[in-house]
Amino acid sequence: MAKYTRKQQLGQGKETQLILDFCKTVSSLTRLDDAALFIRDLLSKQELRMLAKRLKIAKLLIEGKTYEGICKELKVSMGTVARINVWLVQSGEGFRRAVNKSGDFKEVDKPRWHGIKRKYPMYYWPEILLKEIIYSANKKQRERLKKIIDSLEEKTAVTKEIDAIISKTYNTT
Repeated sequence: MAKYTRKQQLGQGKETQLILDFCKTVSSLTRLDDAALFIRDLLSKQELRMLAKRLKIAKLLIEGKTYEGICKELKVSMGTVARINVWLVQSGEGFRRAVNKSGDFKEVDKPRWHGIKRKYPMYYWPEILLKEIIYSANKKQRERLKKIIDSLEEKTAVTKEIDAIISKTYNTT
């Protein structure tokens, strides 16, 4: 996470207000998919993984799991588990409330990530490249691509989307 120099630090009142505004924004997200999209836009993949592991460590410690068991399950060090345990002992009310309120989520529809693809195209370059190949392919090449897609046993959302693109461009040409 970013570190701030003295020059970048705000006054205590402004900083407190910023944090309260942030908390209000987070607490206003009542739908799981809205919260997932917000967090995905806000945090890097590494930051998200780190925070998710911290929360899971807190849950497991509250459930009475051993340090060794947590380390093996989440592939974290003993120091990380110990640090979370110290937070729980000293001032863990926030963790406990979050754990108690989160409960078990039932399966929900996956959030729509189309904005992420547009914002970070380099992470999706194989898919984008394949779509460009399809759009620039001639009829014979599209037929070959269609046969390949049809031969796949398990189709993901991406392969279904590509199949639809092939069918659409195949029928219009």
